[in-house]
Amino acid sequence: MALSKYERRERLRMRIRKTVEGTESRPRLAVYRSNKEIYAQIIDDVNGKTITAASSRDKEIDASKVNKVEAAKMVGKLIAEKAVKAGVETIAFDRGGYLYHGRVKSLAEGAREGGLKF
Repeated sequence: MALSKYERRERLRMRIRKTVEGTESRPRLAVYRSNKEIYAQIIDDVNGKTITAASSRDKEIDASKVNKVEAAKMVGKLIAEKAVKAGVETIAFDRGGYLYHGRVKSLAEGAREGGLKF
């Protein structure tokens, strides 16, 4: 029997999480993509702390009335700006089981433009 879309993504997500771990020096940039919004967090898995987070629901992005791909790029730039303020320069990218395509790719490119290295 075939896996549902959710089960397939969960299986991919667990496979990615086996190898991608956030440390204090190199935290993890985790991405969650819903149908309407996109969310990003920078996480230190060793201490179990979220360093910073951003989403397309933030006021400056939500008010700018752009399409979802452009909003994802803006979220990437915003998370990079917040991370640099928090002293983070290099990260491990966790795409959360989503394909590196479309909004996820746009968020990653925005984060790179904002100054993050991964």
